[in-house]
Amino acid sequence: MENISKNSNWQRFSLRDWLWTLIVITGTVVAWLIYKDNMDIYEEVILFSIALPTIWLGWYWKSFQTHAYSVAVISLLSIWFYQLNGNIYQANEEVFLLKYLISSQAAIMWMSFLVLLGTVTYFFGLFKQSDFVYKVSTFITWTAATLGFAGLMVRWYESYLISSDYGHIPVSTLYEVFILFIFMTILMYLYYEQKFKTRAMGGFVMLVMSASVLFVLWYVFDRQSHEIQPLIPALQSWWMKIHVPANFVGYGGFSIASMVGVAMLIRLSLEKRRPQSRLLTSLPSLRIMDDIMYRSIAIGFAFFTVATVLGAMWAAEAWGGYWSWDPKETWALIVWLNYAAWLHIRMTKGWHGAPMAWWAVVGLFITTFAFLGVNIFLSGLHSYGEL
Repeated sequence: MENISKNSNWQRFSLRDWLWTLIVITGTVVAWLIYKDNMDIYEEVILFSIALPTIWLGWYWKSFQTHAYSVAVISLLSIWFYQLNGNIYQANEEVFLLKYLISSQAAIMWMSFLVLLGTVTYFFGLFKQSDFVYKVSTFITWTAATLGFAGLMVRWYESYLISSDYGHIPVSTLYEVFILFIFMTILMYLYYEQKFKTRAMGGFVMLVMSASVLFVLWYVFDRQSHEIQPLIPALQSWWMKIHVPANFVGYGGFSIASMVGVAMLIRLSLEKRRPQSRLLTSLPSLRIMDDIMYRSIAIGFAFFTVATVLGAMWAAEAWGGYWSWDPKETWALIVWLNYAAWLHIRMTKGWHGAPMAWWAVVGLFITTFAFLGVNIFLSGLHSYGEL
């Protein structure tokens, strides 16, 4: 029986999965061979450690394979154009595709437009109950995530084209982490959309993405934040490469949970006041929304916990202590305690429905202040993150 079970597990993997595995491993090795002279031991460990989770994610979620291939094609095409022209500024002016589509800034601007468009079309599909509009919305949103991810990958290469002193992984500035937050949260939402076979929550989740895009656009046009600059010494650390992405998986999960909470509160209100409402039939069931809210917070909390631990270790290396009650650290603890209490009440008391939905909504405001408000209104050891 054990042999039969093992054979059936192996048979679950298709030729597509094995090809995916080969491509990820090959890409990892090739990247190491090309850039190993510019990497320290920690960066090499990070590179190879990412390969296995990436392979697993592609096995578990087949759509991620398509997404990753699309990002790779766009990124490699951009790199090829840059290598043909040599000068980054000249290439961005003379190569049509770079200028208007696949340079980092062009791709991110297209991502911004598609996020706003996707938000509108998701709500249009919700009110019209149109499967076609919903499918278009999903395609637009996938494209936005692909261009956002590709934009950051190209930006990484562009930073080294300018100068080795400017070169850095694009998770280091406020502009870059907003792009990271947008496409990572979109990917998390798209996974839930496929798993639960409902697109009715897309508009609600995309509202947060649209707000983030509007901030990015303001930040670009008012502060010229898209311009690549050398990093300050405090950010030139390998800890940055793992602390920040883990943090923003957490933020993404909390954002999705809060907007699903909004949708749940709307459904509860309609059930009481307008039980015959057409919108009520369009929204998912309370059970589905409750499940997504719980899963999103659980995943977000796990990653946020890892990020907080990594941040403490980074602080010990940079400032000589694991914790200093800096405003950023204090508010990160508040966020952690908030969601720890949410999960504790959910699992031990079995709370569901409106109280947990309201709690998730309030949690988004707490998280937003911890991420952005502290940078605006407070100062401390993280003052390099001020707007």
